[in-house]
Amino acid sequence: MNDSRVWNRGRVLLMFILLLTATSCGFLSKAPEGSGTPVPVRSSEPQQTPVPTAEDPLKEMMADMTIEQKIGQLVISGVDGVQMDEHARELIDTYRVGGFILFKPNIASAGQTVTFLNSLKTVNAEAGGKIPLFLSVDEEGGRVSRMPDSFADVPAMQVVGKTKDNRMAADVGNVLAKEISALGFNLNYAPVLDINSNPDNPVIGNRSYGTTPELVGNMGVETMKGLASQKIIPVVKHFPGHGDTSVDSHIGLPVVNYDLERLRSFELAPFAQAFKSGADAAMVAHILLPKLDKTYPASLSPAVVSGLLRKEMNFGGVIFTDDLTMGAIMKNYGIGEAAVQSVMAGTDVVLVCHEYGNTIQVIEALREAVRNGKLSENRIDESVYRVLKLKYKYTLSDTETKTPDVQKLNTEIRQTLDKYKR
Repeated sequence: MNDSRVWNRGRVLLMFILLLTATSCGFLSKAPEGSGTPVPVRSSEPQQTPVPTAEDPLKEMMADMTIEQKIGQLVISGVDGVQMDEHARELIDTYRVGGFILFKPNIASAGQTVTFLNSLKTVNAEAGGKIPLFLSVDEEGGRVSRMPDSFADVPAMQVVGKTKDNRMAADVGNVLAKEISALGFNLNYAPVLDINSNPDNPVIGNRSYGTTPELVGNMGVETMKGLASQKIIPVVKHFPGHGDTSVDSHIGLPVVNYDLERLRSFELAPFAQAFKSGADAAMVAHILLPKLDKTYPASLSPAVVSGLLRKEMNFGGVIFTDDLTMGAIMKNYGIGEAAVQSVMAGTDVVLVCHEYGNTIQVIEALREAVRNGKLSENRIDESVYRVLKLKYKYTLSDTETKTPDVQKLNTEIRQTLDKYKR
């Protein structure tokens, strides 16, 4: 059966499956209220790898996919320029990538961005794969913003955290979601759940809600829910915590020398709260934790990804790497080697944010790893299933987005934020 027909026909059935999964995993439970004790990290129930059933439309879809198409779903790529080009087209037509990420140089205006994303959707719809793309962006508010200059500003999360008002955190999540969905994006690498515990940290700072696990966990969960309420996929980051580092992982490899006892009581607590509150996706950082794994940074580490995140913390959602073109990886590994190691460790999606050649290297390395038996197709299938399930849950599609009324959107954003001005 044509996979586009399966995609559309299976929505109702999969929604039922997702509802059962959410109920059994506690995804529908309410987030802890107040600023009480951090949520314990340990889980009494083992992590369950998703197993498609005979009635599952995703199993039918996967059965019709080639291994090359499956591998493509595990890669999100950056693009060059501000419009569709031959490289972006080839990544869709030939390599069937699972999605794209745009940065500020790719976003010149609201109209241009909508046109760009619509062109990616159109090419994907015409390519025959018919699995909608992840169209992703880092839109945190404050200094990490990719929105056109014509959009109203959203404050840094440190400003939100200082209010200690969970309602503002939720409203900010809604505002961020409305901004990016207006342009056609469907996934946001936010909120930041790092605790700003090191004043010398060169990369987190005011991107964090604050200096305590309780504040970061409470407000981060509310922002996460605000994003999800507008059908934007939130990706909580940077697991297992980038707050107490003195090296920027964009440049080098940070080292965190804490043991599990410390991590459980502090860095991991906001993530534990988010997972208990139904987080669907998490990004793993390029930081080395020698007391957990002396060899590999967290993003490539079986001990961190499969051991800590999957098994101990019982996280069943989609696991993304941070960008593999960052200095922490590129200065220490070949990018193809890093991608293979990350998937072997248990990661579902690798981000390759810069340079077409890097994306091709990653895809070819993953293909070769399957050919030579280093990666099994069963291992690939586990991740593809999670990816398709997430795309289904958030009803991703290749339907074109209309150019937004920026003035109307800005009015709504400012009115929302003005409620919290002191």
